[in-house]
Order: sequence, then structure tokens, then C-alpha cells
Amino acid sequence: MDIHKILKQLPHRYPFLLVDRVLEIDKGKSIKALKNVTINEPFFTGHFPHRPVMPGVLMLEALAQAAALLAFDALDTSPTDDTVYYFAGIDNARFKRPVEPGDQLILEVELLRMKAGIFKFKTRAAVAGETAVEAELTCAMRKISA
Repeated sequence: MDIHKILKQLPHRYPFLLVDRVLEIDKGKSIKALKNVTINEPFFTGHFPHRPVMPGVLMLEALAQAAALLAFDALDTSPTDDTVYYFAGIDNARFKRPVEPGDQLILEVELLRMKAGIFKFKTRAAVAGETAVEAELTCAMRKISA
């Protein structure tokens, strides 16, 4: 899935869109996506400017965005103006290595279960095969009223 299809599936836009490409998707099971980390990211100007590091919460957000792509694909749906996909929980998050400008962050998400619009995922983000962060994410897809 290229950036054009991702933009149709996710409501996020620069500077908050954190998935550049989907490398693999196994319907209803797993997704592997890519985030190219560049020095031009706006958070680097203030997050350790002398040694820029991608904030951990943004690595988790990138994983959640990949998870959303997997969820929409599993349900054969696309988000609408009255649908919101929220974080509902982050469990067992562990940060293993810093992510720096020039890194390619590989986002791996496995769908553990889904029921009534609640999704549980096992996630991992890695650079050159080395784990940067891992966590279990719970997300909820909800209709909103105007």
C-alpha cells in the first residue's frame, strides 16, 4: 500500500502521519509498515536537539496508525467522517533502543482479537532488525455524533 492509499485510510496529515508505506498485509492477521525517520521531523528541533531522538510516544502512535490500517482492512471498510479510531490502552510498553534521523522504523502489528469495535494488538517497531519498542495496544473504533 503506497502513501496515496494510506492517505485515503487514515485521517492523519503532516506532521502527524507516521506511516509512509505498507510493506505487507495479511488480511485480519498482521501488517508490516515503514516509517522513514528524517531530520526534518518537527519534533527533532526540541527533543534533544544536540542528539535528536524520536519520542517514544510517537513510535507508539506510528504503531497505532499501522494497527488502524490493519483493522480497516480486516473489516473491509474505510473511515468515515463519523468514525474515530482511538487508543484505549497501552500495555507492557518497553523501549529498547533510540530511533534517530536516518533510521527506517519497521512497524509490525499482529491482531490478537477484535470484538464490538475493540481491537487488541501485539506490536513491535524495529530498526535494522533490532527492536526499538514493543507493546500491546488496545484501540477502539467508535461512531461519533455531530
